[in-house]
Order: sequence, then structure tokens, then C-alpha cells
Amino acid sequence: MMAHVEEVARSQSDRGELVLRRLDDGSLELRANGVFVMDTVETTTERELATRALALHGNAASVLIGGLGLGFTLAATLADPRVAEVNVVEIEPALVGWLRDGTVPHGRALLADPRVTVSVADVARALAEAPPSAYDLVLLDVDNGPGYLVHDANADLYRAPALEEARRATRPGGMVVVWSAAESPELEETMAGVFGRWRTDAVSYDVDLQGRAETYWLYVGHVAGV
Repeated sequence: MMAHVEEVARSQSDRGELVLRRLDDGSLELRANGVFVMDTVETTTERELATRALALHGNAASVLIGGLGLGFTLAATLADPRVAEVNVVEIEPALVGWLRDGTVPHGRALLADPRVTVSVADVARALAEAPPSAYDLVLLDVDNGPGYLVHDANADLYRAPALEEARRATRPGGMVVVWSAAESPELEETMAGVFGRWRTDAVSYDVDLQGRAETYWLYVGHVAGV
């Protein structure tokens, strides 16, 4: 028997089509231009981005999250009592709207948390416009990584100029963490050039994605302390 899929919401923007679907089991699935992005079943990767980065940092009070998704990175960030403020930057206004109005049921409470500010913007521009040393921790998950882009325009985020802006916006002793769906020696090399070879780490972790074993990567740039 074919699985029943219900379209919950659809949006069109300059970047293409964004579709939110509900599956037979009640879970939600997000697709961009027909490509699977994420769902509400396997959320380990989104949560691990936050929990691992926060554990590595040790004392992150101010966090910027590039990419709202379905809110699971934000949820994991807010679960850490040390976090006092979170600025989420999301380029798709429809996605922000779907979480804010309850189309994504858990989204309303997340965005109502007084620690949260949501900016509808390109995260590269938001970082370029941020004051120096604005954040303790910058988490970037706006695409699948440099090798598996959903939107070609996101390629610039994985290059030195954008990463240098992220470093500038991060306080001494802070970190910039970039999520990737696959190992990327090129990204690691670029970050080593921006942060310093001995201040750049690559961390892998395994997840089960729709019955498939996958390995995801976090690339961590440490901002030199004073």
C-alpha cells in the first residue's frame, strides 16, 4: 500500500519552492525544490549540532543559529540553562511563519521563548552586519554542506570571506561550528586558514536517517582568546 502524504503548506520564493508535508505516521517533512531537507522523525543531527557545540564551548551565553529548519537545533540550544540569548537567522519567511503560527506544532512555544530573537535575513549578511564579538557561539546549518548544496547561492557561506565575518562576530574564546552532511577536507582547510590550523577541529557522528546509516560532520573553528 502506498503511503499517504498530505501537503500541509507550500511557499514560493526567489530560492524556489518550499513544501511542508505530513506523512502517515503524523510526522512532518520539509522539502526544498523537491529535495528532502529534514523531518520530525530523525532530529539527532539538528540537536547534536547544538549539544556538541555547547559541550565543547563550556560557557556560551549568547548564540547565533544560522538556519531555523524545523526548530530542533533551537530547542536543543534553549535546553541548556547557560544560554541567555539566541538569535536565529532564517532566510525563508514562510518557514518562520509556519513555526510561529503553529503549523509546525512545537514551533510556537520555541519562538515565544523570551531568550529568542528571529531575524528573516541571509545569515552571511547578518554576520557581516553584526557588531564585533557579538556572540559566544555561532552555529551554521543553512544547507547540506559545501558538497551537497540545495541552493547554489549558499556556497559562499563555506568560503573564507563569510567565515572570516563569522569569526569577527564571535568573542575571543568562542567558536564557529559548521554542519556538513559529508566529510569536506576543503571546508576543513578553509577553516584552518581562517581560524588557524591548530584551532580547527572536525567531529563526526553517526545517525540513522530513514533506515540508512549516515555520518555527519561538524567543523569547529576556535576564536583565539585574549
